[in-house]
Amino acid sequence: MTATPLTSTQGAGRAGDKIFSGAALAAGCLILAVLFGVALFLVVQAIPALTAPAAEIQGGEGFFAYIWPIVIGTLIAAVIALVIATPIAIGVALFISHFAPRGLAAGLGYMVDLLAAIPSVVYGAWGAAFLAKEISPAYNWLAANMGWLPIFQGPASATGKTILTAGIVLSVMVLPIITSLSREIFLQTPKLHEEAALALGATRWEMIKMSVLPFARPGIISAVMLGLGRALGETMAVALVLSSGALTASLIQSGNQTIAAEIALNFPEASGLKVSTLIAAGLVLFVITLAVNMIARWIITRHKEFSGAN
Repeated sequence: MTATPLTSTQGAGRAGDKIFSGAALAAGCLILAVLFGVALFLVVQAIPALTAPAAEIQGGEGFFAYIWPIVIGTLIAAVIALVIATPIAIGVALFISHFAPRGLAAGLGYMVDLLAAIPSVVYGAWGAAFLAKEISPAYNWLAANMGWLPIFQGPASATGKTILTAGIVLSVMVLPIITSLSREIFLQTPKLHEEAALALGATRWEMIKMSVLPFARPGIISAVMLGLGRALGETMAVALVLSSGALTASLIQSGNQTIAAEIALNFPEASGLKVSTLIAAGLVLFVITLAVNMIARWIITRHKEFSGAN
């Protein structure tokens, strides 16, 4: 048999494949290089703060005594945001994908996507100028009737600028991210799975519980973790809404602070060791975010085999 000569079209196609493969490899390597460069910069710049005498760090008790209260504040705000946003986002995504009429679903999906385009400073201004004032009476009620719980212990903040208000604002900000991703995952559920469940006599909710949610579980986890990343790193909205102060267990008192807001509020006027301290705080936030994403990837990998995605 004679070999088929290589045509110019086939040669160009193979050359294009090689170019695309090389470009994709270069892009992947560039991402890793940038990530390594950022991590190296943070570590180098943070060393003076990590090795400085405790008396020279803000608070006079060392870096770790300075950083752990704002780490706790960061986690509290992010957890509040996810607790509020996740069930609402999944419910909205299910309504758009499986319950709403096609015309209404398209409009709702478009509106949800638009929420993600609103700048964070707008959310912060809304939270500071409107939400904090309107929610303050609710905080007084919680302090009077639920004050036996440490998280609602009074006296409530008169301005309403508390960690709970910041968490509510963050929940509105992460809501479109979780909703959009969850909606797309729900729409990818194999129709044969849904039709088989309905054919066996399942109600629509039972079909969703047996077919849609198990299939979408890894995607939902990914969406929630992406929202968590947004909540952990949000700066301006928290800086505008939160009256920062010492760490407190109460969610309705003034106090608490997040790492991102701490850096944003203090970096412009910082100098010398204070700059290194804030960069070290950024390094801690970098490590927390990296750890959260690694845990999320582990959870997704562990449960993928049960999802139906295979």
